Amino acid sequence: MSELIPEAGDYKNLICYKKADVIYQITFFFCEHFLNKGDRTIDQMVQAARSGKQNIVEGVSASPTSNKTELKLLNVSKASFKELLEDFEDYLKTRGHKQWQKGEIEFETMRKIGSTHNDADYYMKLIAARPPQTIANIAIILLNQEDYLLYKFIQKKSEDFLNSGGFTERLYNLRKKKRGY
Repeated sequence: MSELIPEAGDYKNLICYKKADVIYQITFFFCEHFLNKGDRTIDQMVQAARSGKQNIVEGVSASPTSNKTELKLLNVSKASFKELLEDFEDYLKTRGHKQWQKGEIEFETMRKIGSTHNDADYYMKLIAARPPQTIANIAIILLNQEDYLLYKFIQKKSEDFLNSGGFTERLYNLRKKKRGY
């Protein structure tokens, strides 16, 4: 684009976006198949998953002209996924299902899968015939991984801003340069 307004990053290639898409699709499937129609939790969970994904898109798209907006929206994404994490944990607790714990084979297997796969089709095949408590546990692990990815991404974006400045500084420097200062 230009020195003043660089191109926005390609959010679709970000691991945190790909994992967000996986989480959205799993959540939609879970709500459609295992929650009672008319349950307000369906709208809450689907909206939290959607918000998590869409705020990554919006934040990265806003980055050329507003680091502040980018950071704020990435943090909103992180918060939405935290809300969704609580919903999946509540699902397990209120129905008397066990949440997988670190060290257990299911937990460790899923954590490894989650760290190597970010393709929604892979996960949709994986969950297709699984019971709801297994899908909720899978979602919980993916949500914790997403939380870490977003934390690291926000941290990197913050450091980039501290090191390179933002739109206002680029604008000021380009104006100074054009005036010969």
